[in-house]
Amino acid sequence: MKLPSKNDIEIAYNLIKDLVKHTPIFTSSTLNNMFDTKLFFKCENFQKVGAFKFRGACNAILNTDKDNLKNGVATHSSGNHAQALSLAAKILNIKSYIVMPNNSPKVKINAVKGYGAEITFCEPTLSARESTLNQIVEQTKAEFIHPYNNFFVVCGQGTASLELLNEINDLDIIITPVGGGGLLSGTLIYSKNFNPKIKVYAAEPFGADDAFRSIKSQIIQLSINPKTICDGLLTSLGDLTYNIINNYIDEILLVEDHYTIEAMKLIWERMKIIVEPSASITLGAVIKYNETFKNKKVGLILSGGNVDIANINYFN
Repeated sequence: MKLPSKNDIEIAYNLIKDLVKHTPIFTSSTLNNMFDTKLFFKCENFQKVGAFKFRGACNAILNTDKDNLKNGVATHSSGNHAQALSLAAKILNIKSYIVMPNNSPKVKINAVKGYGAEITFCEPTLSARESTLNQIVEQTKAEFIHPYNNFFVVCGQGTASLELLNEINDLDIIITPVGGGGLLSGTLIYSKNFNPKIKVYAAEPFGADDAFRSIKSQIIQLSINPKTICDGLLTSLGDLTYNIINNYIDEILLVEDHYTIEAMKLIWERMKIIVEPSASITLGAVIKYNETFKNKKVGLILSGGNVDIANINYFN
């Protein structure tokens, strides 16, 4: 299996840089003092579609043969990759077909519809997502763009850490969330080849710990009936992302939802920016494992900001 290289991520960046936003890096003296560390937040919540996923979707489409795109693109996603692929397809004048679990956040469903995609709903299980997608692909002959287990998607996601490290080049640690592992994989490839001394940690929900179990057991463990508010971190690793993570990861940190909620509240209140739970979990890891990060320069990738306003009862 060919794994991406740092050069592949640099190629991806040059290909997509005119389509994606170069997102800002914020810091907060209040949070730095609170946790006795220096935190640098890479704000992918300000990316187009409100999530880092737009990077990988653009890179994957632009690396697909044009003849294979004539019938459109298709994928399954609970929201952020769905939005990303839909918008990238719209910009590039390509038809998109999206399979979404029927419990996906309404804000994400509405966005996918707004980008002109054709949505098919399914039961909220991986098997239902995959079988429904297979039917759609068979009917439409659209090109399947996997949400994370795709070489070019991983390269695209890695461009977030490229931007981060080109601005803050002396980080000690980077933390990303982990669901399917696309963002984590791209971050690992770029960061470890930029500076092998950088430690990369993944923050994973305690109630959706399949990546943690996969690395511990040295075999991919499925995410079965996950229970977490982090709706973007419910999927299992793929063979590509598993191999990258298994080769490079320093540690996967399990984070209970109450730490994620505390982190989300701090980011909203102190930094005045909206992030979703799946992004807040990176600061949740700093809260839970504070001793690990004290007196370090830490980059946190805030993966997205697509919050369903109807669920503001997070903080109750």
